[in-house]
Amino acid sequence: MKGRRSGTAGAAPAALLTACALALAGGCGTPEESEPPARTPADICADLVSYWVEEALKGSSWAGLDWEQKGLSNEQYEIHDEILAAARAEERRAGRAAASAFADRESRRRCEEAKGATGSSENWRP
Repeated sequence: MKGRRSGTAGAAPAALLTACALALAGGCGTPEESEPPARTPADICADLVSYWVEEALKGSSWAGLDWEQKGLSNEQYEIHDEILAAARAEERRAGRAAASAFADRESRRRCEEAKGATGSSENWRP
């Protein structure tokens, strides 16, 4: 049996590699470093509203979806409609880039003012 290695000789490096892989899979750092920042209802509202206004300004076929398909509350959809009308006027006056910037600013302002605008009522408009 000369020259034959013991079965345990290779076990230590394998165990070390396994431990390292498990540690990496679990994430590194403190929970504060690895968790994404908390998003408020106003953040989500502003992102949704400005996204769908931009899609409408581009003439995207997706812009024709209804408020539920877009993931908007009734209140967010009302904000969307008002901002879209104003953004279209801004686009005629100052161009697409200005309209897009306006939509971003106004969505943020209106959604913060409405604390996320999460209010809904069933089938409130056709």
